[in-house]
Amino acid sequence: MDHRGVTKISTGTTIMAVEFDGGVVLGSDSRVSAGDSVVNCFYNKLVPLHDRIYCALSGSAAAAEAMADMINYQLELHSIMKESIKDRDKQEAWKEKNKNSNHLFPLSLLSVKILKASIISSYTPFSTSHCYVTLHLPTASQEIFKTQAVRNSYYPVWNETFYFRIQTKIKNIIQLEVCDADSVTNHDIQLIVLFDLSKLQPGNPVLETFSLKPKKQEQPYRYEFLEVEFKLSDVQLPPEQLISNGVLVARELSALDVKVSKEDNEKILKANKNVVFSVDQSYEGTQKTSKNLDSFRFHCIKSFGPVLKVKVQNILPNKDNESDYSLILPWKLLPVGHEVKVELPMGKVHQSRRKSRLSAMKSIQQSSTDWHGADFDSQTDLKPCLVNGCKFSKNLDVRLGYELCPDEQDFLRKRKKVVADALNKLFNLGEELQEDEVPVIALLATGGGIRAMTSLYAHLSAFQKLNLLDCITYITTASGSTWTLTNLYRHIDWSHQSLDDHINTIKRQLLKNKNNVISNIRLKQYHKELTERIESGHLSSFTALWALIQEAFLHDRVNPSKLSEQQQALNQGQNPFPIYTAINVKDGNINTFDFRGIWTNIFSPNLLDCLYWTTTPEEFWKRWVTDMSIKHENYSSGVYPATVYKPPSYHYGKLCEIFNDILTDRPLKGENHNFLQSFDFDKDYLDQKEFMKWSDTVFDTSSNKLTPSTKSLCLIDVGYFMNNSGISLLKPERNVDILIFLDYEMNGILRQLKMMSDYCEVQGIPFPKVQVNEKERKDMKECYVFLDEDNPKAPIVLCFPLICRTFKEFSAPGVKRSPSEMKEGKVNLEKGVSPYQTLEITYTEENLDKLINLCRYNILYSKDFIFQAIQSAIQKKQHSGSRNDKQ
Repeated sequence: MDHRGVTKISTGTTIMAVEFDGGVVLGSDSRVSAGDSVVNCFYNKLVPLHDRIYCALSGSAAAAEAMADMINYQLELHSIMKESIKDRDKQEAWKEKNKNSNHLFPLSLLSVKILKASIISSYTPFSTSHCYVTLHLPTASQEIFKTQAVRNSYYPVWNETFYFRIQTKIKNIIQLEVCDADSVTNHDIQLIVLFDLSKLQPGNPVLETFSLKPKKQEQPYRYEFLEVEFKLSDVQLPPEQLISNGVLVARELSALDVKVSKEDNEKILKANKNVVFSVDQSYEGTQKTSKNLDSFRFHCIKSFGPVLKVKVQNILPNKDNESDYSLILPWKLLPVGHEVKVELPMGKVHQSRRKSRLSAMKSIQQSSTDWHGADFDSQTDLKPCLVNGCKFSKNLDVRLGYELCPDEQDFLRKRKKVVADALNKLFNLGEELQEDEVPVIALLATGGGIRAMTSLYAHLSAFQKLNLLDCITYITTASGSTWTLTNLYRHIDWSHQSLDDHINTIKRQLLKNKNNVISNIRLKQYHKELTERIESGHLSSFTALWALIQEAFLHDRVNPSKLSEQQQALNQGQNPFPIYTAINVKDGNINTFDFRGIWTNIFSPNLLDCLYWTTTPEEFWKRWVTDMSIKHENYSSGVYPATVYKPPSYHYGKLCEIFNDILTDRPLKGENHNFLQSFDFDKDYLDQKEFMKWSDTVFDTSSNKLTPSTKSLCLIDVGYFMNNSGISLLKPERNVDILIFLDYEMNGILRQLKMMSDYCEVQGIPFPKVQVNEKERKDMKECYVFLDEDNPKAPIVLCFPLICRTFKEFSAPGVKRSPSEMKEGKVNLEKGVSPYQTLEITYTEENLDKLINLCRYNILYSKDFIFQAIQSAIQKKQHSGSRNDKQ
């Protein structure tokens, strides 16, 4: 059964063809013309009802004749395709041979019968409902199907059936929407149902009533409801090949290559036309020929049954009409691995279709049988080459494993030798540390604009003076502190070079006037570079512009370096491994109610706090942690596989839309190609420990809303959620023993670390609890040590807040300031009046020196805490039994 839904429709001439073993039987019937098949003169008319059974819907006798040709064309192609497997005995033998393969899974047929609804009230005053139901099952088709509209009824009855070919190994959630199609509002969504199909078993139909009725309320039919019948059936189709890691599933793909000869493309373009190729189910969608573009590739999940549509149109068409396509060719009808010649008509479509189809059929018969090929030809010498292909390999372009990537593992082997040697020299260990005794020390720096960038330079300089840089395995940053890393890792051996030189360079930049950053000359340069970026295939975003401004701000010139070039600074394990983090969030088209403000209001109160959550970031965070800790009985028990809710009414729709734009649009977001698109989720992904689900949001329980379902990634600064990227360090495979937390926040000492601790507690990540009493809050220290003695997997955490305490009186540890030096010890870190506010982009030389000296001092002053933590980590790893066992 084809994946497309078959809807109830009135037609003019209907032709039905059934292919038996001995031949073909055709039958026809005529009645009054009405419906979509009449308006759409060609597209969507050939409906596969079953293997070798087709129904052709037409609106006239002439169209009926053409459709008869198409049916003959389809059946003859099927005959060709059957040559590879001549009888069902061979099919069964093939299935028996491959039944034990871990990568082969059968497909099933799902029928969805929309029965009726009740008490569906119109959002528009003085108007009854004209209701219809839409169906969307993205794991089976990207199309959205819909029933006919039932006019002027509060109790609409449809009894329409839709069919989908589904893979039960993956999570299938169908979305049903009851909509009002009256003349005023056209498309008001009145009821939304998300139904998990894993509840279904092959066999008898299952009747479901989706209602907004409260659980304890009697008389369910006094509430809005939708009644649907589902049936799952086994079908005799080749199984689908899958690769899964328990969460994500890679499905078998087909690739379709199309090429137009250069000469014919030039002729068409001179006539102000181009060739349009469209595969609705593909990743690419629609592609058009242009001056330097005459070949294309389409990728699509093979079981979707993709169809290629081709037409020639004016370069600037007045309106894109689906009925204009002069060639419609299902991929499955192309013989695998061979080119096929097909004529593409260039004249009026209705005069040429029959010739096109007959030529296509003859050409395919003459050719020999995932790589296919076709060569389109006509009197106008249009000669594309169509290639349909399917390749399946265990070596995916996207790594699905949970383990560290091979390159990082190779780095760790090299880095452990560097760290072991450094620790041996630092503590005079005498005996060389074995590989599994080397502690993994990670450094984490929070964000904070220029303040964070400058402070990290100073902190790294202090670690260098203590000979600790070679002891650090990982380093990760956020926002402003990331600017430090991007500068340092342009130098292959930066951690063994004097950081004072880097600090002097950045000081010169920060002291310069920055007015030229937004001069007319600069703006023209930004425009030129952004245009070149878009032409090279990248998506445009404000983040790209911000990167150019930052480049001008920090370097005064173009910085051509790439992130991949930083690998040279790691190939010998000579520097710590840098981790850059961004958060992928839902873009602005997500409804505010669904969005819940999770990414936007943690640090800066906004309108959503007042509407839904709270008035302060701290209160929000407390609420979030509390809600995440609550166990949802219905969800965990799996009793209610459906989510039913009613969207905001029409009267408030526009206001909600405006709020949604304000609240969910992030000024520094970046749009990037989604490398996870077309992956699906395993049916049991929610049970996997590797998948972290948040009980606060509906997204994680609805696979249709998660990352693989979007065309692009919306990447934003990690500071929108938690102003540090520490979570990336706590991946279990990284086995971090010591976490050095450099906190550059000025508002709420230890707040960042406390948020990270709360997050880890909720998600079950080993991490010590961060608890500070009131006395300690008032009398802050340069260094705090947190550990969990009951959990050996939890790292030792050393936190260095940005405070000025003993630095006021000491210029260096143990060196008191003279009266003339006291001024240098006064560093203003008070919120609101400090010269180091995040939005400040220039510092005076005096303030810059004070900040650098303060950060260096606090690390040097806390030397003993750092050394003691490292020695404790070494002893813990040595006492784990590995050394004694080997001896």
